[in-house]
Amino acid sequence: MTMREPPGFVEDKDSAVAGRPSRAEAEDAVRTLIRWCGDDADREGLRDTPARVVRAHEEMFSGYEADPEDILRRTFEETDGYDEMILLKDIRFESHCEHHMAAFIGKAHIAYLPSRRVVGISKLARLVDAYARRLQIQEKMTSQIANAISGVLQPEGVAVVIEAVHQCMTTRGVHKPGVVMVTSRMLGAFRDNPSTRREFLAMIGNSAGGETT
Repeated sequence: MTMREPPGFVEDKDSAVAGRPSRAEAEDAVRTLIRWCGDDADREGLRDTPARVVRAHEEMFSGYEADPEDILRRTFEETDGYDEMILLKDIRFESHCEHHMAAFIGKAHIAYLPSRRVVGISKLARLVDAYARRLQIQEKMTSQIANAISGVLQPEGVAVVIEAVHQCMTTRGVHKPGVVMVTSRMLGAFRDNPSTRREFLAMIGNSAGGETT
């Protein structure tokens, strides 16, 4: 896993990743796309666009440099026996679908039933970003988040629900604005115990539970 460089790092890190194009090659690809769209990549308004696009993509796809397991590794055991549901809801995220590279934007709700350990709530938000800032499909992202929490924390159960609007559906193709896709992943007690699952869904204000994946 590639480590994130310290703040202020300006060298082209692309050469450190085998087979990864350089920054200059990435900028050339953007110029090619601009010309393919029918515009002049060298005109004043577009002259600096390739560099801006590459910098933007560096931020939007920074999840490839994050290690989800490392994010969750620091846990706390001094909970005085707390074993009730822990829920972090309305975690906003921005991702991009791997089919059209169009954005899908939404919110994630994460709950788990601790067995011995708990994790800082900011780590759950960082975990969402680690998976969202990659080329994704919502179904896979939902499972990845739940599986990571289950694997590292080993809780009694994990529940993840994601609601998102996909620009590949709203700005192209069928052009259906206002459509929200809902996916869910239930593990352990959330899958096996209907009352636990209902409690979680009630707390996030979702009576249907979406599409279980």
